[in-house]
Amino acid sequence: MKLNINGITFFYDSVKALDDITFEVNEGEVLGVIGPNGSGKTTLLRCINMALKPKVGTVFIDGENILELDRKDIAKKIAVVPQNSTIRFPFTLFDIVLMGRTPHLGRLDRETPEDIEIAKKAMKITKTLHLADRLIDEVSGGERQRVIIARALTQEPKILLLDEPTLHLDINHQLEILELIKKLARKNKLIVILTSHDLNLASRYCDRLVLLNTGRIYSIGKPQNVLTRDNIKEVYNIEVEINYNKRTKSLNIIPVAVINTKL
Repeated sequence: MKLNINGITFFYDSVKALDDITFEVNEGEVLGVIGPNGSGKTTLLRCINMALKPKVGTVFIDGENILELDRKDIAKKIAVVPQNSTIRFPFTLFDIVLMGRTPHLGRLDRETPEDIEIAKKAMKITKTLHLADRLIDEVSGGERQRVIIARALTQEPKILLLDEPTLHLDINHQLEILELIKKLARKNKLIVILTSHDLNLASRYCDRLVLLNTGRIYSIGKPQNVLTRDNIKEVYNIEVEINYNKRTKSLNIIPVAVINTKL
């Protein structure tokens, strides 16, 4: 399984938000998309699953042009964990996870015993099955995020897109969620693309990084090749110290000073 992003350019009215974005991702890989606010991270995810239609370019899944698929077929292949999942009604967690089967059902179809088992399996994987009968507004932020990931897994996708999956979570839940995501990519042979503002966590949990700046790819590659002092200085306008952590086998990036700031 391979995902090819081919020359995506996108405009909000007359403002170019993405400019000729091209890269590929293989199954089992976690690709992190990083960059300052307004660099195009969320827009890129939304173009990949065609929630936004690019002005130029397209997406290929194993050579199949996603523009030739309808919304239901796209949802069978790509699942999305959005930055803020608004659930307005007091559904049980199991009901929320079971909603992931919607792309596989006809308009008047009801869930089958097989659908229910798929939902239960997703909750087991995300360690939320014991919470199945709880209401969504009765659980913690970390538990809620695991439930939203379980719903995405219930779609049985080949590609998982996550927009800031650790946003608003405390430290232990951040690590818990990212460990789960990396495990899912490896074990289920998923293609995973996530956005992050945390360069240290991105370095630790992503196999490769795409660094965006003003809608263009500034750098792409392994974390140690993307997260250099020069790249960070140019894109984020800060001086940093970078150390290698032998225990986590990843980079520790320490902000030192802001540069090019008009006071």
